[in-house]
Amino acid sequence: VDEGEYPLLEPLGDILERWPQDDIDNPPSLIVENLQIFDFSDPVQRQAALAFREAELPFKVYNVPELTDAGLKWTDEYVSQNFDYGPNPHNRKKSKGTCQQSHNNFFAFFTPKNWNVETMGPPPTYDTDWNFALWAKHARYADAIGLRPDANHYYWQSGVPHTERRLPKTSWTFVSLDLPSFSDPNPNFFSFNPKEQKGIQCRFGERGVTAATHYDAGRNMVAMITGAKRYILSPPKACTKLGIVSKRGHPSFRHSMLNFAHMQFLDSDYEDAKDMHHTEEDWLRIAKDSPAIDTVLKAGEVLYIPSHWFHYIISLQKSAQCNVRSGREVDGTKEFGGFKDVVKCVGE
Repeated sequence: VDEGEYPLLEPLGDILERWPQDDIDNPPSLIVENLQIFDFSDPVQRQAALAFREAELPFKVYNVPELTDAGLKWTDEYVSQNFDYGPNPHNRKKSKGTCQQSHNNFFAFFTPKNWNVETMGPPPTYDTDWNFALWAKHARYADAIGLRPDANHYYWQSGVPHTERRLPKTSWTFVSLDLPSFSDPNPNFFSFNPKEQKGIQCRFGERGVTAATHYDAGRNMVAMITGAKRYILSPPKACTKLGIVSKRGHPSFRHSMLNFAHMQFLDSDYEDAKDMHHTEEDWLRIAKDSPAIDTVLKAGEVLYIPSHWFHYIISLQKSAQCNVRSGREVDGTKEFGGFKDVVKCVGE
């Protein structure tokens, strides 16, 4: 692949006009896949995927045996037994997780200790006391009826500490055991720099849950175990167009608080458009022209997101996704940028 020819990017506004963020049930009649997809079980294709990974270009792989197995195993009952209070018939260490609530479908990232309610108002999300079983029940309900974007939405999040892989496997939680390539203390295709691995992060999303755009420093392998999510990716050079918070100490530092669904209100007569703050409107107009690419990540697939690439995530249905990172790559590419671009933009 010649530099700059892949992946083909287009304006974010065009992507969201073709398939509006909150219009989940009405995708385009033809969804064109613009990312390269490789069969992981084919040695030749796996080697080609490795070349894309080394070139710091996004791609997807499918036909990953451990993902197929986990997808069959991770029923609501099984996952609940590993998270919730009560006996674990598998005789494993319990995992820890938290259910977050938002008053709508948009989940902005923020550091709670830095959020000043007096000056900033209510925080974007709250932690609830729901266990996994209750979250899963609501997620099934959301799938069945199709929640309105302005209804309360719930997001289950869990992390496996990076130290777990150094413990005896008898002390591992179900995520580490069921995703052995992610928890392997030795380098492999998915976790290829274990010394820089920061743990395994898992996100269980219900239909409509949308995570604000942000970047991760570490090279990121994102595995979809069940369900499907839509990922909108933007390269590091797009940083200045995405409304990324650059003020260190701000609760959303390094993240954007823009809800891209609001682009539909620009130049419209909707009441929501009249109530939009001019700062949000200005940033949405800028973001509308930012370069991007979208893809639907389905159960059994893994998406590689290079260092410092931005990602905006929409849960299309009840889903389970886990990711592992392999340390920062600073150079990036000439065409799409890298660490220097986000430093210039955010001052990391």
